Amino acid sequence: MKKTVLTVLLSAIVMTGFAQQSDEEYRKVIRGRAEKIVATLEITDKAMQEFMTELIATQYIDLGVINDAFAAKEKEIKSMNVSKEEKEALLAAATDNQRAQLSAKHYYFVSQLDANLTYDQIEKVKDGMTMGVYPITYKAHLDMIPTLREEEKAYIRAALKEAREYAMDCSDSKVKHSWFGKYKGRINNYLSKRGYDLQKERDGWNARIKAAQAAQ
Repeated sequence: MKKTVLTVLLSAIVMTGFAQQSDEEYRKVIRGRAEKIVATLEITDKAMQEFMTELIATQYIDLGVINDAFAAKEKEIKSMNVSKEEKEALLAAATDNQRAQLSAKHYYFVSQLDANLTYDQIEKVKDGMTMGVYPITYKAHLDMIPTLREEEKAYIRAALKEAREYAMDCSDSKVKHSWFGKYKGRINNYLSKRGYDLQKERDGWNARIKAAQAAQ
């Protein structure tokens, strides 16, 4: 595990999200969620455990503040008595502002993970924040199409990891899943162009699952 300037980071960690939230129960739930993720990292240093817990909890809460503010602004704009063009311009500006804030938060958060955790630990944090959709979906593709070539596996991994980066910035699980759904569509298109009959592969996979269950 990397130990770069831990003392400075512990004192400098951004806590703006907590300052903007007054619901103690909500903060307790969010901290509990962060603690569960940190527990998977097998960190023995207590100070690092606390740092990572606060970092992840703060990220969750700050993302909620940003995304809730955008949702409120979007609702406000849609209710305005202005032309369609004006609404579209206002929504575009609001979206750009949201993306800029999310990008800044994402960059800071990932930079702290990279500075203090190993690659495997970072993967666990990212999967923990996205319901483990990446490893589950990747394994499903391997099981469904056992004949995948290495370059095809690499494409699938890269696509799902890119989806995970976007999903990490979402506050709603449905929106997180929608990002993966978007990229799974891209993967399907890619595999189809590579000559795979996905329905046939899926039918074969289901048949193998049923056969395995019957043999138990």
